[in-house]
Amino acid sequence: MDSLIVAAAQALAAGDALGAMKRVALRDDPPALALRGIAMAQLGDLDRAKSLLKSAAHAFGPRETVARARCIVAQAEIALVSRDLGWPEKALETARVVLDKHGDSINAAHARNLQIRRRLLVGYLDEAERLLAKLDPSPLPPAARASYELAVAGIAIRRLRTGAARAALARAAQAARRADIPALEVEVQAAGRALDAPAARLISKGSERLLSLGEVEALLSSGTLVVDACRNVVRRGSDVVSLASRSVLFVLARVLAEAAPADASRTDLLSRAFRARHADESHRARLRVEIGRLRAVLEPFADIDATPRGFMLTPRGKGDIVVLAPPLEAEHGFLLALLADGESWSSSALAIALSTSPRTVQRALDGLAAAGKVQSVGNGRARRWMMPPVVGFPTTLLLPGPLPSD
Repeated sequence: MDSLIVAAAQALAAGDALGAMKRVALRDDPPALALRGIAMAQLGDLDRAKSLLKSAAHAFGPRETVARARCIVAQAEIALVSRDLGWPEKALETARVVLDKHGDSINAAHARNLQIRRRLLVGYLDEAERLLAKLDPSPLPPAARASYELAVAGIAIRRLRTGAARAALARAAQAARRADIPALEVEVQAAGRALDAPAARLISKGSERLLSLGEVEALLSSGTLVVDACRNVVRRGSDVVSLASRSVLFVLARVLAEAAPADASRTDLLSRAFRARHADESHRARLRVEIGRLRAVLEPFADIDATPRGFMLTPRGKGDIVVLAPPLEAEHGFLLALLADGESWSSSALAIALSTSPRTVQRALDGLAAAGKVQSVGNGRARRWMMPPVVGFPTTLLLPGPLPSD
């Protein structure tokens, strides 16, 4: 093995991208191209990194299957960081199988971790947990172990298990310190701050306040009747009724919950559920029908009674009624929430994450751009969308630095 290639790979493993570039910057052999690609990715030039890794993968001979597989894994991570969710995931799984078959367990584990991170990004938590269960973290070096624990924390955060998330982040921080890669430590710290950031708004008895993730977890386990506008469900403890496919019923439930313990007026219910500015008898008849349907759906949790002014929601048994809403409910709030991660997204990737059409997302992005809430870079298929930048630590891509040749 070429001593310069070994030294460059070791520098990359330690997070020293510039040190690696000094050793291979003037070389065009396949191992050097691969290492230069990984180094450019760590330095933030993702377009150049993709080009170099693609060239390296083509340049490796037919017998260098492990080297090509490592290049594919690196390309997959660049695609994930650049939010190219249309990148062929089958190629990553094929590369993972090759690496595992040839005993490269560290990079095979890294490929598995990328699969988990992609599923977390698009909200497939069950699949992410299934893949995580297949990954044994015990042989992983510190940097890879930190990445694994970040995936564990990501699932726990989305499952509202804050205790498990904090424990995983503590293990990730310990592994990052052992790896001695400053950018990795910053990434772990940023993930930890998400636990204390506002995760939802509590609306109760005419007042609002922000809740952290831990407070949301405590609320949902308290026995309080919660109309959850984050998931369009009504819940009390472990009992959940989904209204995600019945939007009118959910809006009525939310209006009634926001007014509780008082009643909600018929005018307010009609305007918010049916967007009726001038209600007539047909609107009022429909309201009675929908209230009857909602009464049947919420029968295990609460009663809905008519009042001279409108309708009143009363919980069965002890406890209050509250509404749990997203921190931001501006138009296209879910789109803004995805862009708030600080990365640049393509409109097609946003459509995949939101399970909607690219054209719908593009119209929303155009409106948000006109309002100055988002901005784009590039043109055509290379166009990416992001929130307006703020001063802070730039996100750094962390790629493993194994020897790119057998």
